[in-house]
Amino acid sequence: MTLVDSPRLDTSVEVPLGGPSLPQERRLVTAIPGPKSIERMKRKVAAVASGVGTTIPVFTVAAGGGVLVDVDGNSLIDLGSGIAVTSVGNSNERVVAAVTAQLNQFTHTCFTIAPYDSYVDVAEALNRLTPGDHDKRSALFNSGAEAVENAVKIARHYTGKQAVVVFDHAYHGRTNLTMALTAKSMPYKSGFGPFAPEVYRAPMSYPFHDGLDGVTAAKKAISMIEKQIGAANLAAVMIEPIQGEGGFIVPAEGFLPTLVAWATANNVVFIADEVQTGFARTGDMFASNHEGIVPDVIVTAKGIAGGLPLSAVTGRAEIMDSAHAGGLGGTYGGNPLACVAALATIESYEQDNLVERAREIGAILTGRLNALRVNDPRIGDVRGRGALIAIELIDPATGEPDAALTNRIAAESHKQGVIVLTCGTYGNVIRFLPPLSITDELLIEGLGVVADALASA
Repeated sequence: MTLVDSPRLDTSVEVPLGGPSLPQERRLVTAIPGPKSIERMKRKVAAVASGVGTTIPVFTVAAGGGVLVDVDGNSLIDLGSGIAVTSVGNSNERVVAAVTAQLNQFTHTCFTIAPYDSYVDVAEALNRLTPGDHDKRSALFNSGAEAVENAVKIARHYTGKQAVVVFDHAYHGRTNLTMALTAKSMPYKSGFGPFAPEVYRAPMSYPFHDGLDGVTAAKKAISMIEKQIGAANLAAVMIEPIQGEGGFIVPAEGFLPTLVAWATANNVVFIADEVQTGFARTGDMFASNHEGIVPDVIVTAKGIAGGLPLSAVTGRAEIMDSAHAGGLGGTYGGNPLACVAALATIESYEQDNLVERAREIGAILTGRLNALRVNDPRIGDVRGRGALIAIELIDPATGEPDAALTNRIAAESHKQGVIVLTCGTYGNVIRFLPPLSITDELLIEGLGVVADALASA
């Protein structure tokens, strides 16, 4: 086993390099968290702002395939992918090679000062891959929230209008404008106001709760928009094709196309926030493709660059080019390391059949979770697409959300060496976002641990 020699690591513990050589197994050698992670958490508490929380209190020293290895030597099954970021794996060989080569060239010039090819290469790839065959332009940024803010800026500049509509259960970020766009108060918004103005919220299609078909749900939202805001004042409608933090809510068929048609007819920019759903995650390169919609503007991040910080806004050329020179950009946006990582990541999606792999993962997830649901009425719903699947947990006697049960299952899964994430406006959804590099065996074992946690909760 290759050792990493670092003064920051306890060299009494063998620390394997990540990547394909990392054993793909769940292995518990201590309780979770182990003693070394507990000591590091004490340092975290003393040094890091308490507002920066952690889902599982272990410190990672290696990762790859479908596992994370902590400082105590435990190997945990990863069903979260760093919130859908490391879809190609935590140490994808293509990404590692590309970033290493770029490190030997240069790390930064600022594209808006002295440009370089890889930024343009990424823009060309995004213009090719995103839905629609119209003329497109792209701009690169760092985080999903930053890209969302820029999408709103561009839409307002293009239309000359100010209002923006988002939806119930939406999550778009934690900066000031994106907090206004985000629906859930705790932990994202509470106490951080005042928020940016001219943001309005419309009802979302939520089939498990509202029972409406997509067209009816869309007409309900459009009626509210027309009466309370007015199309003449509306710059953009922004929506996640499948909502992420809000609970992996898949709108009913017809909801999104009806909204797109209305926006087009009323000179309203339709923005698809595909930060979490983009790049093969849902079993297509973008979730918009499942619905047959072509957004005017699409926002991407997370799975775009194999774990390096990069985001993008891609849209119709006439919309994107409406902003004046110097109106878009940023010191680090489209950093060369992140750009070559993105190119390598996109190559992996296309050359390693990861879209198809996401569908295979989705079939395993939905098959096994629906089998659990048949015998456990606490699982109210199984939903999602591809390798983006969730279960919504309820009290079967009342139908009410059961956040306490959700937290117990997640905590027990973590103790048993499986990383799962929770979400949902009501805190009652467990989401499954495994890396597309995970093996079937690891995935099935991880689901078995979750099933056992559910049975014992």
